Amino acid sequence: MDPKTQIESLRAELRDHNYNYYVRDDSSISDFEFDKKLEQLKTLEAAHPEYYDASSPTVRVGGEVTKNFNTVKHINRMYSLDNSYSLEDLQDWEKRLHKIVDGEVQYVCELKYDGASISLHYENGKFVQAVTRGDGTQGDDVTTNVRTIKSVPLQLKGNDVPAKFEIRGEIVLPWDGFHKMNEEREEQGLELYRNPRNTASGSLKLQDSAVVATRPLECLLYQLAGENLPYKTQFDGLEAARKWGFKVPPQSKLVDGIDGVLEFVNHWDVKRKNLPYETDGVVIKVNKLQNQEELGFTAKAPRWAMAYKFSAEQVSTRLEEITYQVGRTGAITPVANLEPVEISGTTVKRASLHNADQIEKLDIREGDEVFVEKGGEIIPKIVAVDLLKRPENSKPTVYATNCPECGTELIRKEGEAQHYCPNDMGCPPQVKGRIQHFISRKAMDIDGIGSETVDQLVEAGLIKNYADLYDLQFEQIIPLERMAEKSAKNMIAGIEASKKIPFERVLFGLGIRYVGETVAKKLARHYKSMDALMTMPELENQEQDLFNNDSNESADNNTERSRSVKAEKLQQLSAIPEIGERIAESVVEFITDPLHLEVIERLKAAGLQFSLSEEQLSNTSDALAGKSFVISGVFEMSRNDLKKMIEDNGGKVSSSLSSKTDYLIRGENMGPSKLEKAEKLEIKMISEQEFLAMV
Repeated sequence: MDPKTQIESLRAELRDHNYNYYVRDDSSISDFEFDKKLEQLKTLEAAHPEYYDASSPTVRVGGEVTKNFNTVKHINRMYSLDNSYSLEDLQDWEKRLHKIVDGEVQYVCELKYDGASISLHYENGKFVQAVTRGDGTQGDDVTTNVRTIKSVPLQLKGNDVPAKFEIRGEIVLPWDGFHKMNEEREEQGLELYRNPRNTASGSLKLQDSAVVATRPLECLLYQLAGENLPYKTQFDGLEAARKWGFKVPPQSKLVDGIDGVLEFVNHWDVKRKNLPYETDGVVIKVNKLQNQEELGFTAKAPRWAMAYKFSAEQVSTRLEEITYQVGRTGAITPVANLEPVEISGTTVKRASLHNADQIEKLDIREGDEVFVEKGGEIIPKIVAVDLLKRPENSKPTVYATNCPECGTELIRKEGEAQHYCPNDMGCPPQVKGRIQHFISRKAMDIDGIGSETVDQLVEAGLIKNYADLYDLQFEQIIPLERMAEKSAKNMIAGIEASKKIPFERVLFGLGIRYVGETVAKKLARHYKSMDALMTMPELENQEQDLFNNDSNESADNNTERSRSVKAEKLQQLSAIPEIGERIAESVVEFITDPLHLEVIERLKAAGLQFSLSEEQLSNTSDALAGKSFVISGVFEMSRNDLKKMIEDNGGKVSSSLSSKTDYLIRGENMGPSKLEKAEKLEIKMISEQEFLAMV
């Protein structure tokens, strides 16, 4: 047998053995025999490097060192999931689904494994890349490390594998492997790992892939993503993935209605303790992909999926002290500092008390014995006080009246739960937090600056707000601790490159309270520029009137005029769809603050984008302004492209029909009940082609 044939034969045989052992849990060869064949393959490959193949079983042993994990933008965004904690939550979710989807709905129930989310990319049946979830939009390239995980197939099986696709899952550390690793660390006198999830996540970022290869990590897959995939339901997708060689948990089940979901939940709430992996709930997905597409996504999560969280573990401990944290928007969060206690494999020392109302509701006091649980088994929270153990000298908690960082008197607006520090331009945590938000990935995405660098720059007196970033010079930052020449140049280059970031992200980066990504996009599309957003109605006429009036005109009258102008701007903003009164008030407050206006002028002078680009403007219009659309059925265009065209032309996309709907864009396979409802409400139905003619 010639070397090439011998190498290919050994690779195929070892892949089959790997699949049987790590995916099917069914060993067909002894470890000794496997190792002998692997050594034989290594020897042959070393003698014939011309036959190198990145998907060879020999790459599993690792050896490559990764100094920096490159950031990669996800082709298909990795959304988070909405959570539910009761049957009522699930029933409410199902009611929302039926407002959009016709007929009976089948669900796929899958166990929610507690690991590190990962996206695996395949081309022509071969593994090419692994990317962590990151912020959902982009993550870190950890291909070298994931390649060492035995249950990740490097070469897929079968002839019906799509040419290009990705598959999502969790990198997990089974309980047996976790305990074994801790036994070894205990023998070596090292600190023990806290829980499997954090250990699995940390393993992905180790620099030496040979170390990763020694860890008993597994990869459990649950969702395929890509175009023209050869199946029509979530359950069929899981079956296809199994056939191609992926480790898809066998517990997944196809059920009818919420009753079937509840039966699955109740079964695994008890049986999960016998599973080899850490689990914290059940994920419920609408089975039909056409229904998933019709339901779509919110800004953060798919509407067609829901995570049901199992009841959290609860323990008691002593509340030693209540302190207060200041967020980047000035929101004050009271924090319970606890006597350390173990919950679900982690040591908990602090828990959020949320706000003054929560403290008053539970009558929480320093020195109390309190019951703590991890909300969704992630975030610690106090759920009750053990009044029988309350000390006799206990005194009710008096909420803070001044900012713990800058001493400014706190404010609490009517109807809001939290207190705020209004000193947003001078309070240290707010100053740093606003700058960190400004440079973040979803805002200005400035390479070369992290939170530690922001702390250094502020503490060195080099910056006091985000406009100061654009005045920084190489000579100023090179003396900073741990600042090498290359790092300093990267920072300056990153700041310069951020001047090309589009207007809607600059607007988001300004950190206006309640203005998130979605609201920033709406405001940018509506006003087209920062100047238009900041222009107060009839302001010039008002100012001219003031100038012409007698100089002795009372200041009260001037103030009243100013209030009138602000009220008109509030009304103008509130009229924009989905911009409520609270958001409008926050925007007006921001754009009328002299300090904020000064910063904006400096950013303009630095060259940032404060208006939509010509390209963006050329693709937008007000042709659909004030019109509401519902999309239903299958179209030639993708549903996302249709939605974007509606929004770019001033229209609004709604998920369900109502008396406020102007048009139903009707595609193939639209459900009969939706057709009936549209006819009943006398909503105009148009085809895809008729819609395109409108814009």
